[in-house]
Amino acid sequence: MNSKQVVLITGSSTGFGRLFAETMARKGHTVFATMRDPGGRNAKNASEIRALAEKESLPIHVLEMDVTNDISVERAVDAAVAKAGRIDVAINNAGYYLSGLEEAVTTEQAQRLMDTNFLGPVRVNRAVLPHMRRQRGGVLIHVSSGAGRVVLPSAGFYCASKFALEALAEAYSYELAAQGIESVILEPGQYETPVFGNTVTAADEARTNTYGAVKEIPAKINAALSSTAGNAQEVAEAVLRIVETPAGEKQLRYFVGPQDFGLNEINALSKRVQTSMLEAFGLTADTKFLKGKAVGAV
Repeated sequence: MNSKQVVLITGSSTGFGRLFAETMARKGHTVFATMRDPGGRNAKNASEIRALAEKESLPIHVLEMDVTNDISVERAVDAAVAKAGRIDVAINNAGYYLSGLEEAVTTEQAQRLMDTNFLGPVRVNRAVLPHMRRQRGGVLIHVSSGAGRVVLPSAGFYCASKFALEALAEAYSYELAAQGIESVILEPGQYETPVFGNTVTAADEARTNTYGAVKEIPAKINAALSSTAGNAQEVAEAVLRIVETPAGEKQLRYFVGPQDFGLNEINALSKRVQTSMLEAFGLTADTKFLKGKAVGAV
């Protein structure tokens, strides 16, 4: 793989995605910053990114992509490959936070959340993997969360979407290793990004109001997350280090956050359990899982 990568990032209009795009482009990597509706609802964000790229001569290209739409995803990936000739890294970053008591979350809200946070990466990976397999190399980076390993009351559906993403990303890591493609999971802790301002709340207020004092939990959780949030640039620097780690040397999981909460212990235990399970099924040679560690420091 070349030292300078071609990187496709979802959800690049604001927050982590935008920081990833700017940070990697400033290091010389070619970046395709994708977002929904860059000519409409995200016109201002797209314009700011293009202006920055022109001002600093950065290799950033804005593409339209709605991760909930198969055709939109395929069109964006095809456009990136047509322009750059390849995709070395795909960063599945698009997602949002759903807050509220679980009974008060409607099935429609749950479906929309999973369509973005979980099925979005499924669509992106299906679109980029044929190109990566032809190249015999590539990296899938899945932006999970500390909430992909621990559960907070009032964040159950968000946690579920990230738990699902973690399982999928780990399965990819086993299946793709022999083809030179790495699947990586990034678990950010609490950081200051627009995700809190874009939080979706449980819609069934009538049910929420039957819970008494428990209905105050979502506000307490959100206040605690906001008050302890770190500088999101730390996450962008972590992603840059992962991207620039030589092929074959990346870890499966990376946690980065202001507070650990024991997440690295969970990941280390998971590594031991997974190793035992793969050995029992006689799969370690096929997956190459045992060549490295499951937890990485960034």
